[in-house]
Amino acid sequence: MIGAIRGLLAGCLLAALIAGKALAGGAVLVINSGDASLSVVDLTQRREVRRIPVLREPHHWALTPDGRDLLVGDTVGNVLFDLDPDSFALRRQVPCADPYQLGFSPDGKYLTVNGLARNQVDIYDAVSLKLVKRFPLRTMPSHLAYSPDGARVFVSLQGTGRLAAIDLRAMRVDWDVKVGRVPAGVLWLNGRVLVALMGEDGFAVVDPADGRTERMVKTGKGAHQLFLSPDGHTLWVNNRVAGTTTAMDAASLTPRRTYQVPGGPDDIAFAPDGKLWLTQRFARGVAVLDPASGEVQSIPVGRSPHGLFLNPRAVPSPLANR
Repeated sequence: MIGAIRGLLAGCLLAALIAGKALAGGAVLVINSGDASLSVVDLTQRREVRRIPVLREPHHWALTPDGRDLLVGDTVGNVLFDLDPDSFALRRQVPCADPYQLGFSPDGKYLTVNGLARNQVDIYDAVSLKLVKRFPLRTMPSHLAYSPDGARVFVSLQGTGRLAAIDLRAMRVDWDVKVGRVPAGVLWLNGRVLVALMGEDGFAVVDPADGRTERMVKTGKGAHQLFLSPDGHTLWVNNRVAGTTTAMDAASLTPRRTYQVPGGPDDIAFAPDGKLWLTQRFARGVAVLDPASGEVQSIPVGRSPHGLFLNPRAVPSPLANR
């Protein structure tokens, strides 16, 4: 009898070790806006291992400057979920008005939160998360990007086709100018601000000094978001309506290759193996793109996946958060 129990325990231990090894290769947290949930996807096995409920409508995330806290904004729930970035365990909920898009400044001083539905941009102290200044901006403050020194933040105003520059030292709006139809993603690159224009099917190159548009670059229908590769050599532009992502030379802004990624590609995370993970906003999936072959694998997640956070150190245990 004792021998049988020992054998059973040994078998359970072996199974646990095998499972632990299988789940120790990192994880991707996918934010399901339409399902009020977060999907935890095993980076190695490429499958969802658990789902975390939130309140109403989550969209984007921000990692604190010290890397210790992952904040996920629930817009309709008016709260920030503070998660452990390695286990995705919930630590606390922080009240926050309409946290649609959010990001910490490069100097670690501020957290900017775009309130898409409330037409406001809120500046918080990065440490205390206390509100410092609220800027009413019309309409639909969407995406944001900082200057490298953290002195200014640039915000796209989706409803009015404009881009605003906020001086974070003087706490004032420096300029608010027209850039094109339905601006979305914003990125600082090589001394310029790039703004994806869903209504122009490409992006604008903007002078950060005065907001003057220097030129327009076509990429594909419904250009929505822009991401710089970890090596800084490739600019990726997701064309959500066309169902494509375009790889461009980051220095010259000339296209190299366009990949088919069906289902409305939205946000991107870069994996250590060189693959790109892209949320498929219209397909209840997250796509894994191999840039070398163009092969795309889609992994089922929740409804209307939007933001995603990739952590190669995370262990996506299915037992956590129960």
